[in-house]
Amino acid sequence: MKGAVAAGHPQTSEAAKLILEAGGNAFDAVLAALCAACVVEPVLTSLGGGGFLLARRDSGETGLFDFFVQTPKRKRPIDQIDFHPIIADFGTAQQEFHIGTGSIATPGTVHGLFEVHRQLGTLPMRTLMEPAIGYARNGIMTNALQAYIFSVVAPIYVATEEARIVYGRGAEKKRLCAEGELLRQPDLADTLEILAHEGEKLFYEGEMAKSLVELSRLDGGHLTSQDMQGFRTETRKPLQHTYRGTGIYTNPPPSSGGMLIRFAQQLLITTEATGMDFGSSDHLLKLALVMEQTNLARSRHGVHEGEWDEALLQQYRDVIRNHPVTARGTTHISVIDGKGNAASLTLSNGEGCGHLLPRTGIMLNNMLGEEDLNPGGFHHWQENVRVSSMMAPSLALDNNRLIAIGSGGSNRLRTAILQTLCNMIDFDMPVEKAVAAPRIHYERDRISIEPGFPGESVDALVTAFPEYHLWNEKNLFFGGAHTVLFNGTGFEGAGDPRRGGVFLSAG
Repeated sequence: MKGAVAAGHPQTSEAAKLILEAGGNAFDAVLAALCAACVVEPVLTSLGGGGFLLARRDSGETGLFDFFVQTPKRKRPIDQIDFHPIIADFGTAQQEFHIGTGSIATPGTVHGLFEVHRQLGTLPMRTLMEPAIGYARNGIMTNALQAYIFSVVAPIYVATEEARIVYGRGAEKKRLCAEGELLRQPDLADTLEILAHEGEKLFYEGEMAKSLVELSRLDGGHLTSQDMQGFRTETRKPLQHTYRGTGIYTNPPPSSGGMLIRFAQQLLITTEATGMDFGSSDHLLKLALVMEQTNLARSRHGVHEGEWDEALLQQYRDVIRNHPVTARGTTHISVIDGKGNAASLTLSNGEGCGHLLPRTGIMLNNMLGEEDLNPGGFHHWQENVRVSSMMAPSLALDNNRLIAIGSGGSNRLRTAILQTLCNMIDFDMPVEKAVAAPRIHYERDRISIEPGFPGESVDALVTAFPEYHLWNEKNLFFGGAHTVLFNGTGFEGAGDPRRGGVFLSAG
């Protein structure tokens, strides 16, 4: 077996599989999948956004590549920026997002792509980009999940003439791609080809950088040439701990998702899972309580003595305090190859700011328009800092298994990862069952519950947590924990069905 991949779209997984079959390692494959995802999952990620890669070489060396977005070095006066709200319609609820050139933070994905390739890749960049170039130039059929996501954020993707030309349909270009319609992106195909030849300097110092800076200057953005030229991919030591004998590696501070998973597992480990059945009242009540207490840690109040490692909590507070946090639309890719190289990659573009980088087909991020990044009100972000994130690409390792896992899903991604790992470790579930098993999520004093749990367990849970929402079916709200497992001789895995996931092996 040459390797396996789990990701959120058939073509994202296919790109990785093609590279594995061509002799590439897990890192080659995950970079090919990154490029493909920017084409086929356009709302969830983009070359105009950022992300994190947790990489483990077959030697055991493990590192975290942080190429998430950076806040601008200088704020432009509020009355000079393009920054306005739109309403996203989820059908059962509506949510306000902020877009415009004033919402763009310094993009990191292109820099991370080339930095990881320099350090870990083996095949030429042009080879890695070839699948994505084909998807962009020839077009891909919009599937049901992508069509639904387009419908939710439609006001963003018809906000400008340039966006309407790419994504709009109908006589007035006010409708976005529906299921079964072809999405072609020839400008993005050209961009990938040029970047493969010229490298990231084109994006950060060359014509693309000049174009982005000019867009910001004329249309009310913050970014300058100093922002673009100053961007760097940061390499960090992963956050590492042990959960019931399994080594867990995840995204360290200044991002917060990995710390919160670690906190939750510290609480879970205080009582044995032995004799506790999955979905039982005891299981769900304990899990919900752990989620509640983890949220208290996140808000930095209500922590009771003895429940937490105080030194760890203080580390969390000190490192994260000055890094604004964002937690919006994301996608995830997991790859392991037959030598034991493992890649766990999570990417985001926020929802997109509505503006394409001229003549490139790249939708730019709206990270400065995220409410989570601006808890004291918009425009209060600190200048020139790496934005923190809930994203938590993770690896798990015991004597027999190497697991690559992560999730999209805003604040729900950390509970998706937590529950999927616990299903495999505590309840010895195979990967597919662990990923598909029903989930709960606690946030803002409300427990959300997927269908599939025993009725008596749900009754006990809603009695303890009277603010609740019972979902009628599994939903992308609960994340997308795309997971691959390697046992030394073979692979198993699952793409999370909640987010259109696809698992493929290459042999």
